[in-house]
Amino acid sequence: QVQLVESGGGLVQPGGSLRLSCVASGTIYSIADMGWYRQAPGKQRELVAAIQNGGRANYADSVKGRFTISRDTPKNTVYLQMNSLEPEDTAVYYCNADIFSVEKAGYDGVWGQGTLVTVSS
Repeated sequence: QVQLVESGGGLVQPGGSLRLSCVASGTIYSIADMGWYRQAPGKQRELVAAIQNGGRANYADSVKGRFTISRDTPKNTVYLQMNSLEPEDTAVYYCNADIFSVEKAGYDGVWGQGTLVTVSS
C-alpha cells in the first residue's frame, strides 16, 4: 500500500518560515508529478505548487516569490519551503503525488493526510 506522509506544519508568526516535507512509502515503481495543495476553512482545496519529475515547477500566483517546491527523487520526497508567511496562508496543506500503479496499469493520484499550518501573532 502506497502512502504519503507529511510533516513540518505548525504555528508560526507572520513573516516567518516553515518547511513541509512529504515522503512516499510502500512499493514505489515511479512517481510523476508531486505537489502541494491547501484548504483553508470554508474554502475549496487549491493548488499551491507542483513539480514534475524533471524538476519543472509551477506556483499559485499568491505564493510566487515566497514559496519554493523541490523534490528528492531517490528518496521519493517533496518539500515546500515557505517564507514570508502571511495569515492568509493558514490552511491544511496536503501532499499529492501521481504514483504508478501496477493494478491500474497507470499513474494514480495519492493524497497525504494533511498538515496544519497556522500563521498568527
